[in-house]
Amino acid sequence: MEKMFRQILSDKEELRRQELEIASLGQDVDALRALRAELETQVSNLATRAAMLRDAINKERDVRASIERKLSDAKGTISITVEELEAVKHAQAKTEAELEASQAARQSTLDELETSHQLLGDSRSALDAARTTLLKERNLSKSAQAQIALLNQQMSALRRQLANLEQALEVSETLSEEQKVQIYNLGKRLNAALATKLQKLSRYRSEFFGQLRDVLGRQQGIRIVGDRFVFQSEVLFDKGSAEIGKPGQEQVAALAATLRNIAQKIPKGIDWVLRVDGHTDSDPISTVRFPSNWELSSARAISVVQSLITNVLPPKRQVAAGFGEFQPIDQKTDEIAKRRNRRIEFKLTQR
Repeated sequence: MEKMFRQILSDKEELRRQELEIASLGQDVDALRALRAELETQVSNLATRAAMLRDAINKERDVRASIERKLSDAKGTISITVEELEAVKHAQAKTEAELEASQAARQSTLDELETSHQLLGDSRSALDAARTTLLKERNLSKSAQAQIALLNQQMSALRRQLANLEQALEVSETLSEEQKVQIYNLGKRLNAALATKLQKLSRYRSEFFGQLRDVLGRQQGIRIVGDRFVFQSEVLFDKGSAEIGKPGQEQVAALAATLRNIAQKIPKGIDWVLRVDGHTDSDPISTVRFPSNWELSSARAISVVQSLITNVLPPKRQVAAGFGEFQPIDQKTDEIAKRRNRRIEFKLTQR
């Protein structure tokens, strides 16, 4: 969906860019139209000026023809007087001067006409170029309009897809809320069931500890701490050893018998285990078999589990763990504290 949103934004940006380009093309078209109108006005003015020049040339021709006719008539007159001759000469000179002036004006008019023709040609070339540009702009505008139409179709399709996705999202959110309610209710039921099982297990654990207290509680080195039954290591092991001695085997056998008796009463729905944790004091050990207290505490816990298995306690109901010296119950460093920290803990718990 995020990719589709990005595509929609990109299409919108492209559409805005096309619209700006069309607006710019529209301005260029308006400018070309204005230029065309101006050029057409210039062409019209030049045509008017050329017509006026043609009229002037025609008038000059008429004047010259009239003068030539007068000159011809003057020359043909036999009874001309000296005064008349002088007058005729003067008139002829004047006429010739007027003729020269007329010819000069004619040449100037011709030059202006030639210039006008050149300007007209340039104007026509500019007009043709403007027409060509206008046609190109119109074609480009049509192409842009086609692209805009295509983009509009794509935008409409994307809007429909977005609407469908939003509808699907609303349905999904509705389902999600319903699922949250179901999960919450299921969690409450699970918590209630778990609490019930824990209460039952706690009852059997209390019974287990009570029976162990009756069997083992009076012996030195065995005590109950919270929800754990604690054996001092000396009850089971010699110093630096993970082998259970004969007295220790008897203690483990008594524990296994008590647990088997309690296990028969625990409902099958409670997935219980007996957790066996090994702990050492802070004195370091470094032997081939036990490079550190980690290995010693783990080996002792495993030895107890193996002994319980020998006493017909199911392996799947047992967990062995070693903690070395890192979870002491007495923070002091004297021998009494070290003796208390060297221990095996039993805890009846849920898997």
